[in-house]
Amino acid sequence: MSLRELVVLGTASQVPTRHRNHNGYLLRWDGEGLLFDPGEGTQRQMLHAGVSATDVTRICVTHFHGDHSLGLAGIVQRLNLDRVPHPVDCYFPASGRHFFDRLRHATAFHETVELRPRPIASAGPLEAPGSPFRLEAAALSHPVESFGYRLVEPDGRRMLPERLAAAGILGPDVGRLQREGRLALPDGRVVGLDEVSETRRGQRFAFVMDTRMCEGVAALADGADMLVIEATFLSSDGGLAEDHGHLTAAQAARAAAEGGVRTLVLTHFSQRYPDLDAHLTEARAHFDGEIVLAEDLSRVPLPPR
Repeated sequence: MSLRELVVLGTASQVPTRHRNHNGYLLRWDGEGLLFDPGEGTQRQMLHAGVSATDVTRICVTHFHGDHSLGLAGIVQRLNLDRVPHPVDCYFPASGRHFFDRLRHATAFHETVELRPRPIASAGPLEAPGSPFRLEAAALSHPVESFGYRLVEPDGRRMLPERLAAAGILGPDVGRLQREGRLALPDGRVVGLDEVSETRRGQRFAFVMDTRMCEGVAALADGADMLVIEATFLSSDGGLAEDHGHLTAAQAARAAAEGGVRTLVLTHFSQRYPDLDAHLTEARAHFDGEIVLAEDLSRVPLPPR
């Protein structure tokens, strides 16, 4: 049985608060676990959320500001302490390679895990060996180089029971038709797969952190079933958002609406907003789909296909 959900480990912007840990997000995708932006305290939040080190198959860092990467040292060492049996790919902006190397080797430990650095030099497809999806990066607009991530599942086929029944196809013949693309029936008819099935669009997930509005935001959000996106400020503080390279809740919601997003997850909230009712109100004015205000240790399922 497949499991696809976002496990929220932290939702704070810049500094943790009493109720919000530094950033951290684990996307469970069937047998894969993508850990995004492990800020300080992520290792402990994983314990509270019931996430083990062996769940992590890939680590994706958007940029090297502390609230998005200071937890990397602890995560790397925990992967090794628990002797995670599979390789772990680690994606990050190539310009921050020196930060990655420092965090990876911050203190002495015994290396037992194959950690494969995959620095990102430009936007586009990323190497993701063994994955059942395509992983892509898009450049964002922040004071330091930053990339957002997009996961795209290949399209599949959905069999249509009523058409199968009308054609008299059942049992093992259904599987044979799926494998071969066409099936010769005893009465001489030949049925093609397209006649009894339809395209099942693959799911898409997008992760957008610290950025101003830019082309990368739109490219990542386009057609996403779930968009996880920062909403650091409200529109009343839009000047601060622009100056510091962030989004408002309204901007995030507009990006979701223009991209045809199904589920919008807002996160990365400034400590100046202890209450998030205004974020929801502002976002709802621009987006009429499902809106989730991320909370630490919450789980958000991807919308069904």
